[in-house]
Amino acid sequence: MKKYNRVIALLAATSMTATLMAGCGNDASTSTTTQTDTTTTAESTEATSTETATTETSEAAETTEVDANLPSLVGVEPDTRLAADAYSELWDTDSYQTESAEVYQRILGEYYEAYQKALAVDNISERYALMAVAEAKMLESGVFIPLTTRGGNYAIRRTLPGSVTGTLWGNDDYRLHNALITTELVDKDTYTELKTKLNELKGTGTYQKEAKAYVTAQGYTLKDTVNTGYTSDPKTWDVLATSRAADSEVLVNLYDGLTEYDVEDVQQPALAESWEVSDDGLKYTFKIREGVKWVDSQGREVADLTADDFVAGMQHMMDAMGGLEYLVNGVITGASAYIDGETTDFGDVGVKAVDDYTLEYTLEQPTPYFMTMLSYGVFAPLSRTYYEGQGGQFGQGTSAGNYGTDPDHIAYCGPFLITSHTEKNSIIFKANPSYWNKDNQEIKAMTWVFEDGSDVTKTYTDCLAGTIDSAALNTSTIETAKSDGNFDKYAVVTVTDATTFCGFLNTNRKAFVNFNDSTTAKSEKTVWDGQRTSIAMQNQNFRLAIVTSLDRASYNAQSMGEELKLNNLRNSYTPGTFVSLPEDVTIDINGTATTFAAGTRFGEIEQAQIDADGIKVKVWDATADDGVGSSDGFDGWYNPTVAKEFLSKATEELAKQGVEISKDQPIQIDLPYFSGSETYTNRANALKQSLESSLDGSVVINLIKCEAADDWYYAGYYPDYGYEMNADMMDVSGWGPDYGDPQTYLDTMLPDYAGYMVKSLGVF
Repeated sequence: MKKYNRVIALLAATSMTATLMAGCGNDASTSTTTQTDTTTTAESTEATSTETATTETSEAAETTEVDANLPSLVGVEPDTRLAADAYSELWDTDSYQTESAEVYQRILGEYYEAYQKALAVDNISERYALMAVAEAKMLESGVFIPLTTRGGNYAIRRTLPGSVTGTLWGNDDYRLHNALITTELVDKDTYTELKTKLNELKGTGTYQKEAKAYVTAQGYTLKDTVNTGYTSDPKTWDVLATSRAADSEVLVNLYDGLTEYDVEDVQQPALAESWEVSDDGLKYTFKIREGVKWVDSQGREVADLTADDFVAGMQHMMDAMGGLEYLVNGVITGASAYIDGETTDFGDVGVKAVDDYTLEYTLEQPTPYFMTMLSYGVFAPLSRTYYEGQGGQFGQGTSAGNYGTDPDHIAYCGPFLITSHTEKNSIIFKANPSYWNKDNQEIKAMTWVFEDGSDVTKTYTDCLAGTIDSAALNTSTIETAKSDGNFDKYAVVTVTDATTFCGFLNTNRKAFVNFNDSTTAKSEKTVWDGQRTSIAMQNQNFRLAIVTSLDRASYNAQSMGEELKLNNLRNSYTPGTFVSLPEDVTIDINGTATTFAAGTRFGEIEQAQIDADGIKVKVWDATADDGVGSSDGFDGWYNPTVAKEFLSKATEELAKQGVEISKDQPIQIDLPYFSGSETYTNRANALKQSLESSLDGSVVINLIKCEAADDWYYAGYYPDYGYEMNADMMDVSGWGPDYGDPQTYLDTMLPDYAGYMVKSLGVF
């Protein structure tokens, strides 16, 4: 079995070539999921430089001598060949892992050290507090800037509140079998009243019954079909071989998990009828529902579902290495050894079928959030017999045979079957006649219509025509809806969620064309320009200059409109309200014992560390939401004055490495964008304008046109490795939580292929 060649030891062994800032330390793509209250814009060079030695003040880092190990362009003759043609000569895959480890240590070494301290403690409050400190270090590194979250926009809809779970983690919010949809657009008064009812009735198990009675009394007609838009076809139909949201939002409707969060956010039995946890918290035993059938795409029964199918699913997931395996690495006993190839015997892994209908997981240590992990695809079952019948093998890496190649080569145990899929056109679902819970299923059929975003008015007109049930309003359709009267009658503001979309900075760029097609998203930079940008991107002050120069409100206004441009801005990676402390805790912040009271939110602790480090960035507003506090709804990063201060320091430091930064010799940053969409074009231009204005033209953005949405995705969303990332800056992706613990975010920036999003930084 081919596993990772791990180079983590290098991180421990390599001494830092510079001191970082004193006191400083889940993949979603762009998509439109109108049926679930969300509109998403939803995971190098020869030279590798490092952070210049710094001690951070409130403005910028102090300059010291440049470390002799830093790469330099001093005395190097500029290579004027196109990077797209010649850059591949400057690196090789054999040395890429070692290079990645060195770059990672420089850019995120202090975050990594802080995070390991958090993972080493058992007390939940101390763990949360130290994780907040670790995230502060991550943000202070400037390797990315949080941009937005899903939702927070105007929409018109036939979908009622409480159609899917509001739980912030996992995939259950993509499950549509119990959605409540009316044939008519829902007016804003009705929608508001139902939101109130949902909040009042949460936990009672009565909301859906009350909601149906209420809308019927108001003259609405409920229907049993869903019509919605989608923006990216599944790249695989194998739920255990993908961590892409664009895949999962389809596939989660085709199987059931052990449990499922209902629309009132209560975890309910699904394929597990009941479960028990041992007194030591190390063993979870599930009783599997009997009588559940596996069927093929035609609805023909192919097998009975048993406990062994969850064992098969876990092994296949680890074999496939599709980005899910990190979730159980270090959680389930033996998982790490199997994933790393230290053992090929899956019997050593802590997932067992005790009998046909008893499933047992054994954990390495008590994991309080383990049950919240069950709603994610990593715990999906797999029909062992069907998989093997498709040529799938276990213990042989990605050898899945024909399994998952299309909807006709998977087994189903969920509420829907796929009857038709036409790429970039439609996905048609019908109810599974053998579904174990079909008598309680609200939706019997679904039609998903491809929307590529090239026509900014199409979703609005499609919604009015009934082609889709709901539509987010953009700057163009807001005005149309106001003029035709639909805005005042139907427009509501959708809820936000825990997905965080980011602007990632590539610190180790290798690709200057898309990895799947060398004619698309082609950079016009020379090799010399690529080298200069790479060295600059590995300078902390330079990165901080970039992330504080971006007017995110102006960027967001291009899709949300002026009125709501701040509404879904996010200022942290983990939402500030994601968790709070169960009890009082005292931790060290820059040498000062600091106590946080029970109930303190994650974001407040994060802000305390950032303030102590003297970084002028605001990630938490304690006054927001009537004093509850929030990391959303304001721009705490954009500050041209501070950006200039960071750039001034970076300019001084980088000059010693042979990199001039000036209006005559600006650093060039390639930003791919989807030119087929007016909205995305305007957003890219907003970033270009604000950065170049803030930094007085000493840094410029080259807008790289992607005429097809897929070209944009291949530049920065579809790559599996950092060396495939074809951008210096990319705003096409983000992260949504897999389970209910901050670790689900922080793990994504771990080194050595363990962190799913670290590839966006050009490493691993």
